[in-house]
Amino acid sequence: MLTQSVSPGLAADALQTSESDPLAAYADRTLLIVDDDRPFSTRLARAMEARGYEVQVAESVAEGVSLVESRAPAFAVIDMRLGDGNGLDVIARLKEKRPEARGVILTGYGNIATAVTAVKLGAFDYLAKPADADEIHGTLMAQPGERADPPENPMSADRVRWEHIQRVYELCSRNVSETARRLNMHRRTLQRILAKRAPR
Repeated sequence: MLTQSVSPGLAADALQTSESDPLAAYADRTLLIVDDDRPFSTRLARAMEARGYEVQVAESVAEGVSLVESRAPAFAVIDMRLGDGNGLDVIARLKEKRPEARGVILTGYGNIATAVTAVKLGAFDYLAKPADADEIHGTLMAQPGERADPPENPMSADRVRWEHIQRVYELCSRNVSETARRLNMHRRTLQRILAKRAPR
């Protein structure tokens, strides 16, 4: 179990207070990240800290709700699928504690029905994984009804596919046969993909 706090001082040092910085309008820059993919959440926490947020990280619904109860953040980035439940439970509790908070749901299992449910429960927006820090930051800062600007260097379709395969592979404890079965892919095809470098 991990709960990570990033020093407010570090966040303040990283904050650009010019008019071009959308965070400058927010006195409270607290951000909660709830994701059980530790490498992803660690990278995202560092990237968001560099953008001026004061970050806390949790790996489960229970941890996320606990942090919301103790200090409801102004912003949240929450994975839909967590080991102990659904990230929507964290969003719902956040909106009860702090109605003006902006929460973004992330999921690798995106569909329209889930997106509608997320928004009804109070999510500000909905992004499919893998989403990068620029895309997440832009979404958190977007005006209601407006779309965030597209990222300057989005992942290629090949890279998104590769990232998805790698995620399923890790979730299957790096078992090639089980990963191939779940992806409905021939084992040898999967082995060839895993042997190659990540596409750009």
